[in-house]
Amino acid sequence: MPHMDLWVLMGLGGLFIVLGVVALFWGVGEEKEYYRAIANRNDLREYMEHTPERPEPGGLKIGGVIAVVVGLAMLIIGGAFWFWG
Repeated sequence: MPHMDLWVLMGLGGLFIVLGVVALFWGVGEEKEYYRAIANRNDLREYMEHTPERPEPGGLKIGGVIAVVVGLAMLIIGGAFWFWG
């Protein structure tokens, strides 16, 4: 594999890591804002039972973790090819 291709692979891995971290922080912020908004309501049942559930914050956090793992794998593979190639 040519060295230029390795830098592209590792660059994409870094991009995936950055996007994954952004998605993680975004998901945590959305979740905090949602529960803060619910806690200010008079209906305590919705706060205690977490209904209706909003899948967006959980999806953002899971997607962020997946993106970080894929990015790390791309960085490791690119680094291994560069070191042993």
